[in-house]
Amino acid sequence: MERARPLPTRRRLLKGAALAAVPYALLPDARAGARVQAVDHPSAEWQPANSSNYTTAEPATDRVVDRVIIHVTQATFTTTLSIFQNPKKEVSAHYVVRSADGHVAQCVRESDIAWHAGNWEYNTSSIGIEHEGWVDRPAYFTDVMYEESAALTAAICTRRGIPRDRAHIIGHHEVPGTDHTDPGPNWDWARYLRLVERA
Repeated sequence: MERARPLPTRRRLLKGAALAAVPYALLPDARAGARVQAVDHPSAEWQPANSSNYTTAEPATDRVVDRVIIHVTQATFTTTLSIFQNPKKEVSAHYVVRSADGHVAQCVRESDIAWHAGNWEYNTSSIGIEHEGWVDRPAYFTDVMYEESAALTAAICTRRGIPRDRAHIIGHHEVPGTDHTDPGPNWDWARYLRLVERA
């Protein structure tokens, strides 16, 4: 035999009626508890790398980031983002800058370790910025790319207390043990550092 269910109390009925009267617009969004990833650079777009392609840094670590490493993708902007999002590639950078308009995508938080330098010590102590293009095609190094990248580098240097000089803003080819040549002979270092200094 089925047990009789207790009747709802007057208090419970009033609570239910009050909740039913609350407009849906005042209720929290279903995604309110979901964590939306904020970018470190205000004008960047969040385009996350796959978590298999970088190392999440422990919050308590006192890792010192004291340089910015400049890269050239040797691929298009879109292809580079796809590579970073492919869990089998084991590569990423913190940022990618598009050639045509200087648009910046952030792929890894600055507090995490992107796999961009090919040298663990340099990965852990640097922020990597990829630039769309090829080392032997200088037309990809547009004015707007230089300007937006320099503004990004200047902001990173300010946030991290990194000196704005060639000892601390280096090319991938300067990382010990690398076989890479980027950003290559067509990258205008003097111009870039002037822009970083002025930003």
